[in-house]
Amino acid sequence: MIVVSQARVALFGATGAVGVEMLKILEERDFPVGELRLLASHGGRTAVWRGREHPVEAVGADSFRDIDLALFAVDGDVSRAWAPEAVRSGAVVIDNSSAFRMDDAVPLVIPEVNPEDIDAHKGIVANPNCSTIIALVALHPLHRAAGIRRLIASTYQAVSGAGKAGLEELQDQTRAWVRGEEPKVSAFAYPIAFNLIPHIDAFTENGYTKEELKMRNESRKILHAPELRVSCTCVRVPVLRSHSEALTIETERPLTPDEARELLRSAPGVKVVDEPSLKRYPMPLDTSDQDLIYAGRIRVDESAEGNGLVLWVCGDQIRKGAATNAVQIAEAVWRKRAR
Repeated sequence: MIVVSQARVALFGATGAVGVEMLKILEERDFPVGELRLLASHGGRTAVWRGREHPVEAVGADSFRDIDLALFAVDGDVSRAWAPEAVRSGAVVIDNSSAFRMDDAVPLVIPEVNPEDIDAHKGIVANPNCSTIIALVALHPLHRAAGIRRLIASTYQAVSGAGKAGLEELQDQTRAWVRGEEPKVSAFAYPIAFNLIPHIDAFTENGYTKEELKMRNESRKILHAPELRVSCTCVRVPVLRSHSEALTIETERPLTPDEARELLRSAPGVKVVDEPSLKRYPMPLDTSDQDLIYAGRIRVDESAEGNGLVLWVCGDQIRKGAATNAVQIAEAVWRKRAR
């Protein structure tokens, strides 16, 4: 009989959208939780775990004492303040924010892509940006086979990527439009209902937004490809959940669409949906509330001077793009630690 040791787990950010999803996924995947400590910047609320309401404590100096794994679903400033404290208390932190992603001492991990990098952690493992995860789960098998030299990505990101406020704003503006009322704008720079906004995060001096640079910098780090050329445009779209991405790649070696489909069919975490004649292709409605990355519209890039392919991918940015990826990292860390 194999006895699986139980982990003492803290979840910091338990009342936010990603934290709530992490709780759900820990239960779905039957993570071996022996003790669960739910934390937030402010206490007084509750969260549901295994069918019961559990109190959420305000984070404090002793919050990570005797904790094995700490899942962080908070913003970067909060992670920078509390992750080192958790590590000093003996926990391994899996951080969903951008705080440590580009730190050379912190592994940035997608378990389907670079699980071996987890071994290099010094107490913190970073979860990549949601758009990076969705792209690289699909691109990694193609990169291994043919060597991606250049990536052009256009992301079409759901409003829930901006949190509860973004979700509610789209719903409220849609109702206002139906009633013939002026939409109220607060979560985004402009009305998002019946509109597209090519602006996610702050603009930088080179004209790219921080969100767009995350795709470039994180892809290079995860794939161990510092020379990879990446250009990205991120667009907020009036979709409730699941991001979509148009990806154009240039490869070192030839790769046909049929070969790409076969590679993707056998890749972990990917589902090929690519029958245009039957109007079957990835869409956000089909990829929401599940963990697979759907890939389709795979075709030759006829504008490429060398070897080029184009594909379209969709994935749930709250689950695989954040919460599920973090729990998968936690599973890998705990398997090694519990040996």
